[in-house]
Amino acid sequence: MAASSLFLLVPLFALLFLGHPSSSTSRSRALITNTDSIRPIRLNLHHVDSAQNLSKLERLQHGIKRGQARLQRFNSIVLAASSSASQSSDQLEAPVYAGRGAYLVSLSIGTPPKSYSAVLDTGSDLIWTQCKPCSKCYNQPSPIFDPKESSSFSALSCSSDLCSALPSSSCDKNTCNYLYSYGDNSFTQGILATETFTFGENKKDQTAVKNIGFGCGEDNEGDGLDQASGLVGLGRGPLSLISQLHEPKFSYCLTSMDDSAASTLFLGSFPSSKEPVTTSLLTNPTLPSFYYLPLEGISVGETRLGIDKSIFDIKKDASGGVIIDSGTTITYLEKEAYEALKKEFISQTNLPVDTSGSTGLDLCFSLPSDSSQVKIPRKLVFHFKDADLELPTQNYMVADSSSSVACLAMGASSGLSIFGNLQQQNVLVNYDVLKETISFLPTQCDSM
Repeated sequence: MAASSLFLLVPLFALLFLGHPSSSTSRSRALITNTDSIRPIRLNLHHVDSAQNLSKLERLQHGIKRGQARLQRFNSIVLAASSSASQSSDQLEAPVYAGRGAYLVSLSIGTPPKSYSAVLDTGSDLIWTQCKPCSKCYNQPSPIFDPKESSSFSALSCSSDLCSALPSSSCDKNTCNYLYSYGDNSFTQGILATETFTFGENKKDQTAVKNIGFGCGEDNEGDGLDQASGLVGLGRGPLSLISQLHEPKFSYCLTSMDDSAASTLFLGSFPSSKEPVTTSLLTNPTLPSFYYLPLEGISVGETRLGIDKSIFDIKKDASGGVIIDSGTTITYLEKEAYEALKKEFISQTNLPVDTSGSTGLDLCFSLPSDSSQVKIPRKLVFHFKDADLELPTQNYMVADSSSSVACLAMGASSGLSIFGNLQQQNVLVNYDVLKETISFLPTQCDSM
């Protein structure tokens, strides 16, 4: 084991052990249509577990549970997409979407604007919120939106472009009805409509955008949605917020999940004086809304794993590939690649493997009780096409003092790989949908 491929952790507790974490309208609000260009909009993001008094490992365990369900849903999407060609055109099948993300964003809807909290999701497109009259609605933290109290609410007709963009819709008296299913019997259904959305928490900086298409959900059920009133999709499809704003650029900077400071979402161009590393976004023709990354390899310390980059290719049947996702906590790699990564981590770490399975993570090491110095791989590098992203230790190793273990915050998948949000923390991630690029810039996100 070469010394250059190891990171000497001194002290261990300082770098790995993480304890418990500590609307209305405005005269100055800009009002534009969604065909106009918008000024850059800054929004705060809050982790779904930020209000709970949890350690980083406990938050990670919550996130892993959500992420495993999310991974299963993504795989269901792939299966549904690959089999859709064999279905006759008159069959109505509700597709499967990701749902349940990790970050919440506050927005306002209607005239006058009513605030609500929504899950931010780069893995889906539809924007929706619960609406009155609710035949079935789950408990949410804010009052349910009542379209009768808004002067700008307008139901969309069945012939509208946005209705045609829905993967599953029906028509009732020329009103477009939608259904989104999330794969675990969670779903939302209701009327597709347009409204004025107001962005920004400070009144002087608020921007109101007319005619945003959204789902007014009158029947909404499912586990894990009750921390928010709905969902905001940031995917690449025509129903997403980015597409409707005609704004091809957005970015986010995620603070550490145990940090009490808010993360940040930018809609529009975000200038930076520093040069990021930039790679291309790939497109899966069968699943065009997802953001696929051109991952070509991985290095642990100074050792590049001996895996063929074709492992990460998008296959002809729409399976495989690597997506970047804000709603999945840890990174999941196709099994062959993950096993190579795991083997190399074990060989470069001078600690015994913990086999208790107490953390929910696949690879953990037992920490000595009489020493604060251990050796682990000093860096982890994801080699994307034309861009190497080196992760800091806290973006892939998590330790827990109560169980005396340090764990690799990654896991194995079958087919689809996901680059998760833990690996993205304290990195400014810039998307340019028009140029089909994505860039990464290491940033202290809590100081932005």
